[in-house]
Amino acid sequence: LLQITVKDIEDFEKSYKDSEEELADIKAAYMDFEGDMDRIMESVLCVDYTDEPRIRKIIEKAIDSGEVPSYKAFVKESKQKMMARKRRAEKEAREAEKTKDELGLGGEDDLKALIQSRNKDRQKEMDNFLAQLEAKYGNNAKKGGKKTAAKKGRK
Repeated sequence: LLQITVKDIEDFEKSYKDSEEELADIKAAYMDFEGDMDRIMESVLCVDYTDEPRIRKIIEKAIDSGEVPSYKAFVKESKQKMMARKRRAEKEAREAEKTKDELGLGGEDDLKALIQSRNKDRQKEMDNFLAQLEAKYGNNAKKGGKKTAAKKGRK
């Protein structure tokens, strides 16, 4: 199985940002969602709300050069919608941090420990389940079953 580490993800993010691939993905998302920044920000890889000004500049540059059409949803987006998107992203970040603290995930080693402890719990549950089945069905010594009487032939 392919092992993906946090470092692999960070390396990918560094190589992806400001690449031709990201530029193409941003333009495609802009076209697909007709300028809806909420959906664009959700669909483009490795993007969070702090990247919004950079994404906006890329799209505005593409509009100015005629690569993509100008959509009303993008050009006339209200400040309220931008602020709501920012608040929503900040709230999600706080919730993620809280969940991370609750689970005790400080890094990759903590995640491995959590997975291993869950696997041990599952193993114990499986052992208990099998023990219950064995107690119910498996421990009975074979008793002599009813023997059918030999059939007498007709005269």
